[in-house]
Amino acid sequence: MAEENKKQWYVVNTYAGHENRVKENLLRRVESMGLQDYLFRVIVAEEKEIEYKNGKEVEKTTNLFSGYLFVEMIMTDEAWYIVRNTPGVTGFIGSSGGGAKPFPVAEEEMESILRRLGMSERKVQIDFVVGDRVRILSGAFANVEGTVEELHEDSQTAVVLTILFGRETPTEIGYGELEKVEL
Repeated sequence: MAEENKKQWYVVNTYAGHENRVKENLLRRVESMGLQDYLFRVIVAEEKEIEYKNGKEVEKTTNLFSGYLFVEMIMTDEAWYIVRNTPGVTGFIGSSGGGAKPFPVAEEEMESILRRLGMSERKVQIDFVVGDRVRILSGAFANVEGTVEELHEDSQTAVVLTILFGRETPTEIGYGELEKVEL
């Protein structure tokens, strides 16, 4: 499949706080202009949290990437033009300007975001089980070792007990960020 005919993810810049409105505008344009074969998913990366105020549960939505949308599309001239000119869109991230098309988001990065949002279809194969010793490969805890306490298949994460400041601390880490330590 030619690179330009491949479905890939792109980051679209919007006005902060207008992400959902821009998503609706974009989906309406896809429908009215018949672009269903070129634009597939439009995602506002939001997480819902439950907070307690005055003894009542309140659901709070937090935008993980304020001012940005993720668009899965085939980058044709027409699709690029229509997305760029959607009301509320200020541009694509990864475009050098001057009419140059943007670069897609790396598959691993997008997979990590989709997994965090519970939208990933790809399952990471693991070679560790509860009780195994693992090493964290990246992030703030890179190269720290710990013991797997829980495995969460749905979110593809593991709760790993690490020693921080002399205390055993549970830390939730994505499967792809862990490797089994052979003893």
